[in-house]
Amino acid sequence: MRAAGAGINSCQLVIDGRARSRQTAPVVVTFRSACLVAVTLLITVGCAPAPQAPAPQAGSACPPGALPTLKPGTLTFGTDQPVYPPWFVDDKPESGQGFEGAVAAAIADGLGYPKDKVAWVRVPFNAAIQPGPKTYDLDLSEFSITDERKQAVDFSAPYYDVKQAVIALKTSPVAGASTIAALKSARLGAQVGTTSLDAITSQIATTAKPSVFNSNDDAKVALTNGQVDALVVDLPTAFYITSAELQDAKIVGQLPPGSGTPEQFGAVLDKGSALTSCVSQAVDKLRSAGTLATLEKQWLSTAGSAPELT
Repeated sequence: MRAAGAGINSCQLVIDGRARSRQTAPVVVTFRSACLVAVTLLITVGCAPAPQAPAPQAGSACPPGALPTLKPGTLTFGTDQPVYPPWFVDDKPESGQGFEGAVAAAIADGLGYPKDKVAWVRVPFNAAIQPGPKTYDLDLSEFSITDERKQAVDFSAPYYDVKQAVIALKTSPVAGASTIAALKSARLGAQVGTTSLDAITSQIATTAKPSVFNSNDDAKVALTNGQVDALVVDLPTAFYITSAELQDAKIVGQLPPGSGTPEQFGAVLDKGSALTSCVSQAVDKLRSAGTLATLEKQWLSTAGSAPELT
């Protein structure tokens, strides 16, 4: 406002000086009007709000290669040990092979982290979804998104829709089962902490308590030794086990989807992680671009040859 005050004093001096001559009186009125207009403009400009900075562009909260990761400049993935096909190949998640290995590589690329800026750590399946500090930025280990798990960790947008399947040796008493009811009295087993285990108790509702194993390797040994009649695993794993690992095993059938949202896999992040929305954006872009569908076709067998249990 100081500039406006200075303008008023200057105009008044000119007006007083010219008012002494009658010949210049008409000019005085005109000049006074001009000064008033000038003063008004100065006041208007001086009181106008300052120009606002442009709003940040969408996605600017996820600067490529510069996210608030555990180790600056490096994106750290976690996964179980060992990991199996078709999700990973040769227990080497860093290779980018297998469905989840390839999805992880695509997510990293979408977030601006090339292969040499990506690290992997091993975390047991059940430990990865417990509350508390994490040794990874995000973890891909076939984690189904559930409300219960959301209380302890964050999930990204889903990258795969899951179905559960029952596998058994061809000599098993339930090898020819075609209905869920035929499995209720069977001895079933699954890996600890998985939705496969949940499916035994909730969807199949067996009369006997299910057997629980630390890993699918332990579960396969139990199946081979006759300790269980059948195992419940996700459908792609069922295809792999019966085609590449246990030649005398078969897929008894896949469990029908439940009502509501289908079971889906998502990346696990620390609860309240600043990376969750960025990872979800990257997954959504992979889905909309058709990349997830391409990787699924490349690495996961289709469900067409697995009958659905009724």
